[in-house]
Amino acid sequence: MRRVVWTRSAMADLVSVYEYIAKDSQRYALSVIDRLTKRTIQIGLFPFSGESVPEYRNQQIREVIEYSYRLIYLLDDDVIYVLAVIHGAKSLPEKPPLPES
Repeated sequence: MRRVVWTRSAMADLVSVYEYIAKDSQRYALSVIDRLTKRTIQIGLFPFSGESVPEYRNQQIREVIEYSYRLIYLLDDDVIYVLAVIHGAKSLPEKPPLPES
């Protein structure tokens, strides 16, 4: 199993998702966050189970979908970096977010 590391920007995305959903239902917000974070077990065990992100045309940048959210990650040797959690209705940034150095 590869180690999965959440970047600061991805953690900020996760907090934003929680805060947005919690305005209507804290319970549902916790459920969504739980499902999103549990997807990291899948990508740690099966890094290529996610699809490549078509907007970035880089086979090392992949995504899994949970609810309406795209969990975008980068394969890097023995580490997987979670780069972003973005609602499917939103456009991705032109350039992919990269892990902080």
